[in-house]
Amino acid sequence: MKEQKWIHEGLITESLPNGMFRVRLDNEDLILGYVSGRIRRSFIRILPGDRVKIEVSRYDSTKGRIIYRLRNKDSND
Repeated sequence: MKEQKWIHEGLITESLPNGMFRVRLDNEDLILGYVSGRIRRSFIRILPGDRVKIEVSRYDSTKGRIIYRLRNKDSND
């Protein structure tokens, strides 16, 4: 059976090497996020200040996989 994941939304606060980011979740938790392969393949740029959806394991809630970059309402993307 596949492992269950929690999906949260958060804000990128810091960019780290190798596609890692510090993410502040909406519930104020600070976790380490890494970019999923699909985002890497699509060359989607993630910068500090972006809102993202992140998939967090139920077993280790300090790390998560960034699965989606949310669109900003004020930018012309």
